[in-house]
Amino acid sequence: MKFAIQINTSPYHSSASLTAFRFASAILAQHHEIFRVFFYHDGIYHALKSANPPDDEFSLFKGWSELAHKHDLDLVVCISAAQRRGLIDENVADGFRLGGLGQLLEATILADRFLVFE
Repeated sequence: MKFAIQINTSPYHSSASLTAFRFASAILAQHHEIFRVFFYHDGIYHALKSANPPDDEFSLFKGWSELAHKHDLDLVVCISAAQRRGLIDENVADGFRLGGLGQLLEATILADRFLVFE
């Protein structure tokens, strides 16, 4: 099964971000496919290169980057939401890329299941 995921919340604002990461990891472990993960609204903060959570906390920033490299995931950060929040291309973490709502629309069309985490 092919999934598309949208994440709207900042990494540590609620448990939704960690739940999305765990869900993505679990479905990849079951050999499903993730067509794209789209970070929208405050979800763009997942891609902040300079984020440095405390050593005793799980780093969602690093987790998504590592998952992207391991499984060749397409992690797209909404460019409009990023610009509104001051995230520019030089600050985007490894494994993420800036893109537009067209990539979100494409993901919803081509995926079998589309999930939104807020």
